[in-house]
Amino acid sequence: MMGYPSDQLREEVACIALYFHWSLEDILNLEHGDRRQWVTEINRMVSS
Repeated sequence: MMGYPSDQLREEVACIALYFHWSLEDILNLEHGDRRQWVTEINRMVSS
């Protein structure tokens, strides 16, 4: 079983922390799919 890629996890954490100022603990407590959805939403907001 493969683990979650650490580079991708760091990118997600950095993106969410930068825009929402959430703590590392709060971000890491999110389910993977929820984290990806927040990153997608942030990217959508930034590019509009």
